[in-house]
Amino acid sequence: MRLPDLEAWAIFASVVEHRSFSGAADAIGVSKATVSKAVTRLEAHLGQSLFHRTSRRLTLTENGKGLAEHAARILAEANAAEEAALDAANAPTGLVRVAAPMSLGLLAIAPVIADFLVLNPGIQIDLHLSDARVDIVAEGFDIALRIATLPDSSLRSRKLADMRMHVVAAPAYLALHGRPTHPGQLGEHRCFAYTNVTAPWRFVGADGTEVSVRLNGPLATNSGEAMLPALRRGLGIAMLPEFIVAEDLKAGRIEIILADWAPHTGALHLMTPPGTLRPARVEGLIAFLTDRLKQICVQP
Repeated sequence: MRLPDLEAWAIFASVVEHRSFSGAADAIGVSKATVSKAVTRLEAHLGQSLFHRTSRRLTLTENGKGLAEHAARILAEANAAEEAALDAANAPTGLVRVAAPMSLGLLAIAPVIADFLVLNPGIQIDLHLSDARVDIVAEGFDIALRIATLPDSSLRSRKLADMRMHVVAAPAYLALHGRPTHPGQLGEHRCFAYTNVTAPWRFVGADGTEVSVRLNGPLATNSGEAMLPALRRGLGIAMLPEFIVAEDLKAGRIEIILADWAPHTGALHLMTPPGTLRPARVEGLIAFLTDRLKQICVQP
């Protein structure tokens, strides 16, 4: 049996990551010619082109796109195996790349990361905060935290906790527009939209009745925290997680409405690329995040 050309697969993965032969060559410390020969060797063995090459641009073919994730997984597994062996004899060191939502990242994850760095001085964290969904494999993240109902995926995922949601409005808005008592009445109100989720608002009543409502309003944004100024000024209604609205609720700047109807509950998930081998530094951060974050959004 002919063994797979693991070096060529790893070099192919590096070219995909760095989007050029020269970038991959610099990253792995070999010549551009070595990178080119490895990709050509892999293409010849597979009997298909992996890249479209021009003098100005390098793009993946359809076949290349289909194989890029496999190549990234091969490279990640090999790196993890080597690093696991090294970590067994030494304290964990190196870089961990983490992607997380903006608001949760600023309010909850950044403080946890700081605590982790105090306990693990040999580890560096690259924390990427964005409410846009990232491609964990293609962008090279070790860990991603998401607040969502997740579709089927090859990614590994663990649910940390349900995320408590509230429908809220300012007293000034309710005084001017009235207080809805049924989710179906929200269509007559000014409701803010979270643009990273296109699904309607869903509710469950005390008797198990389910209601789904599509809404219109004056503000749409990809950040829940960005809704707060407009909420406080009485410009509309929003559905937001408790960690964003807790301080405003406590201060009385906004209040919960439709308390007899439970909004559809999202959840906080921790996701990692496919594969079971991970360096000790990644495993350590996963355990730390799991322990600390699961308490932030657990419903009482």
